[in-house]
Amino acid sequence: MEPGAGAPTPPFSMPIHRRQFGAALAASFASAAVRAEFRVEISGIGTTQLPVAVPRFRDEGRGDAAVSAIVRADLERSGVFRIVEVGGGLDERSPPAFSEWRGRGADALAAGSVSRLPDGRWDLRFKLWDVVKGEDVLGQSLAVPTADLRLGAHRIADAIHEKLAGERGVNATRIAYVTRAANRYTLRVTDADGEGGQVALASPQPIISPAWAPDGRRLAYVSFETGKAVVMVQDVGSGERRAVANFRGSNSAPAWAPDGKRLAVTLSRDGGSHLYLIDLDGGEPRRLTQGPAIDTEACFAPDGSSLVFVSDRGGGPQIYRMGLGAGASAERLSFDGAYNISPTLSPDGRTLAYVSRGSGFRVMTLRLEPGATPQAVTDSNDDEHPSFAPNGRLLVYATKAQGRDVLMTTTLDGKVRTRLQSAGIDVREPAWGPFGAAA
Repeated sequence: MEPGAGAPTPPFSMPIHRRQFGAALAASFASAAVRAEFRVEISGIGTTQLPVAVPRFRDEGRGDAAVSAIVRADLERSGVFRIVEVGGGLDERSPPAFSEWRGRGADALAAGSVSRLPDGRWDLRFKLWDVVKGEDVLGQSLAVPTADLRLGAHRIADAIHEKLAGERGVNATRIAYVTRAANRYTLRVTDADGEGGQVALASPQPIISPAWAPDGRRLAYVSFETGKAVVMVQDVGSGERRAVANFRGSNSAPAWAPDGKRLAVTLSRDGGSHLYLIDLDGGEPRRLTQGPAIDTEACFAPDGSSLVFVSDRGGGPQIYRMGLGAGASAERLSFDGAYNISPTLSPDGRTLAYVSRGSGFRVMTLRLEPGATPQAVTDSNDDEHPSFAPNGRLLVYATKAQGRDVLMTTTLDGKVRTRLQSAGIDVREPAWGPFGAAA
């Protein structure tokens, strides 16, 4: 039975899988490592994509990871690069025939090798060439244990991304998400492509709303293990965890302050659902919102001075922004559509992503500047819980495909989407970790 069964009907219609806003309504709508594989689905071709060739790395078949394939998928998923399909026959020691690679349409070329070191680790080497200028621009060697072969490939992709695009790649970061199979819920932490990783928590009761601490070492989430919604904080490395909000009523929707010392949460301890600020070192929660409205799903601005959140104070769920100072008033941000939930801010604080209900539930983005209008970045109808990559280039979100809950990533223009394939398992509640949240 889902938590909150028999709870009062909410004041507006919402499907049961809209867990985030539903958790504020007395948790009415909450509801083993599985290998997965991303498939890159190009729905549009960007005019600024850089064509890159990444041939098969020499001897990569000796390890447990197809290093070159991981690098290619990482680069393509970013939306910044277009992969030029090529064969093998090149490594970091081989001088490329630049005219031949230009003829194949490549502007950049990365090639490398995989070899076993005497201590059992793997030596990953690669070199990056600017094909147009006819010169090498980057070369690296990484020594990694077998368990980190995939991580090594992600780091190579990030090095290539940063050199060619001038910004940090996010492939060596992590994501957290919840799976459900046979009425068992599992909180997982994986590579940014959904592979590898670990089980943080398994439970017969729902787990919702995972949120990364800024240090990338801790997760906050809502657990129903005790039969009610309780906010937990867990150290991902050690597994040590503790309840930080277990008050009367529902405790839900945790969001980390940028200092990593406080959480904004939604509590119903005083009746209704309101935003509170909790100091993780202890003390009484500070109530932030007043009045009869439902206020929930907070997220902090990058500078920690304000919160963006969902409230039905205007008659239906909309997105608002409010400072944290005494007497601060709320400013409405969403105006298009009658039902807007699940807000998240880009790392620079300039773009808002959220879910809007029209003909279905779709992920939208809105630049927080005068005159900006919302843009749909998906064409699906059951989207949930968008979360920004730490470089602000991508979003991960949950949606439905062929009757299953799946995860997708998308570029902010919606042109390049990737889907996490999983057989016979529902995947939901994604949260993209910060830089430093490396596997």
